[in-house]
Amino acid sequence: MFKFLALVTNKNYWKLHSLIIKLILKIYGIKVGKSFYCEGVPLLKIRGKSSNIIIKDNVSFLGDVDLRNRENGKIILNNNVTLEGNVRLVSARDGTINIGNNTVIGAYSVLNGGDDILIGEYCALSTRVCINSNEHTFTKDKYIRIQGFIHKPVVIENDVLIGVNVAINKGVIIAKGSVIGANTVVTNNTEEYSINAGVPNKKIGERK
Repeated sequence: MFKFLALVTNKNYWKLHSLIIKLILKIYGIKVGKSFYCEGVPLLKIRGKSSNIIIKDNVSFLGDVDLRNRENGKIILNNNVTLEGNVRLVSARDGTINIGNNTVIGAYSVLNGGDDILIGEYCALSTRVCINSNEHTFTKDKYIRIQGFIHKPVVIENDVLIGVNVAINKGVIIAKGSVIGANTVVTNNTEEYSINAGVPNKKIGERK
């Protein structure tokens, strides 16, 4: 129905829709800045503090976005951030997901934070990027499902391009200006302005 109304009103419906969604988010206790825009319905699974979710100015949700926190997990979307449809952000323990100004997160991407996930400014993440700041332990004496986790932060610096279907593992630093090719599994830190690809990632060139 929402998409039909947007179609017949030449997308003007989304402006009213965005105001209603902003009001609902604020009722939940989420902080929302100026000029919030939403073309979907946020899916909220808040088991921590709702005030730990901060949406700053000119943030856009271009579809349904799944926001989850528990314990003291924080989610911070800075100015001019764009989240495309079906993005999921999960912040747990004392971890913070912080997405920098003017960064775009592509559709169906998942940021799973048991520790910090810090993404810089002017980054572009493509479709189906998966970032994990934790991983299961998997000793053979217990079912994996009931074992604990290992946590390490992920840092993505400014001006980074990440291709489609990329997996980024815990403890990685992706340096300023890096390019990560499609289908790469990132387990190693990158160099500034390097081009990287493969499983696991290796430097294959440099930006000119």
